[in-house]
Amino acid sequence: MDSILIEILFGCFAFLMLIGAPITVALGVSALAAMFYLGDNPIKMVQMAWSSVGSFPLMALPSFILAGALMEAAGLSRRLIAVAETLAGPFTGGISAATVVACLFFGAISGSGPATTAAVGMLMIPAMARAGYARGYAASITAASGGLGIIIPPSIPMVIFGISAMGMQPPVEAVEAHGAFQTVSISKLFIAGFFPGCLMAGALLINNYLRCRAAGYRGSAESLSLPKILNATFKGFWALMAPIVILGGIYTGLFTPTEAAIVAIFYTLFVGIVIYRELSFKALFDALETTTWLSGRVLLVLFTATVFGRILVENGVPAVIADGMLSLTDNLYLIWVLVIAFLLVVGMFMETLAAIMILVPVMLPVAYQMGIDPIHFGIVMICTLSIGFQTPPLGENLFIAAGISNVSIEEISMRALPFALTGAAAVYLIACFPEIALWLPRVVGY
Repeated sequence: MDSILIEILFGCFAFLMLIGAPITVALGVSALAAMFYLGDNPIKMVQMAWSSVGSFPLMALPSFILAGALMEAAGLSRRLIAVAETLAGPFTGGISAATVVACLFFGAISGSGPATTAAVGMLMIPAMARAGYARGYAASITAASGGLGIIIPPSIPMVIFGISAMGMQPPVEAVEAHGAFQTVSISKLFIAGFFPGCLMAGALLINNYLRCRAAGYRGSAESLSLPKILNATFKGFWALMAPIVILGGIYTGLFTPTEAAIVAIFYTLFVGIVIYRELSFKALFDALETTTWLSGRVLLVLFTATVFGRILVENGVPAVIADGMLSLTDNLYLIWVLVIAFLLVVGMFMETLAAIMILVPVMLPVAYQMGIDPIHFGIVMICTLSIGFQTPPLGENLFIAAGISNVSIEEISMRALPFALTGAAAVYLIACFPEIALWLPRVVGY
């Protein structure tokens, strides 16, 4: 391995990030500087970037973004949140618990942490404030719950992880030591994410209950009403059917994740235009504009991160990092502690999609050497990075929740810290007990 190359690659990246350059610029300029040092033709960078978007599974990315935007515009997300709100009741922390449940519902159709935080926060943060909750706490539980949006399938980061890991073969020595590894697919990742997402949500609910009991936060002023629950469920029936249609089709093998995204778009158009009749032409064009902007932003990161990661792989950096980590300890549980701690720090400073694109080629070889299933590793990685949405300085959910609640980032960050610690503990459980992630894919035959 060329140490000068590594200094150029990571030195340029660190310098550009420190001076505030966008992540895309930092990755692209660093990769280009490394290619000049290696004597490669810069056109190779364009070829690598082009090949990174040539896969069929990547079509799911803009499709799921559009589906989420359309569901917001068509009123589906509002009805899902209304169903969750009726479940609050007068119990301790009831409304904030309903916020967690609402994020679970919305995460099952959006696949995005910030989108989940924005959609749920607009309704639930004011509702919690009216019920006597401190606005800082209301914002923090919403920011923490918004991270569930990338764990509960369908998940945009799962699509990116699947694309990043599909071309990577386990080392021969790892196969000889641990046997054959299962292949990575987006469908397997989607199925494997269901129970870990529920576990992360359960950890948030327990933390929320304990903190609300200490602070004296109650639920709604009204008692739990079965007629209201049934009425909200009836009004939101077609919205509740959306995740069932999307995930049911994937889990039963009726269609691939990419096809599921297209089905979600047409389902939302039908419900929004024919049944709810809330999807106007203006809202449709706004959703398309949002999709174009977000997809372009994500694809630019994907372009540059692919080139950056390819340079790392071609120059043997992942193998060196794997050997260095394994030289510290060969205890699997300690390896997991190191991996999760590293990903938590990365999540604080780097966008999730860029982190996945850069780190999968680096860290998956470590997983193979330890005999860790790649699907299991992918779920742990995504669950850990989801915590980065609520940790400063880059936590996107914090900024969104701060804008909605008019509370400072500093206050929300301090209040969100216990949720981050609880999430980290839940991730470690998922890491130590692989069946939490792998049982469901095996049951459904994947």
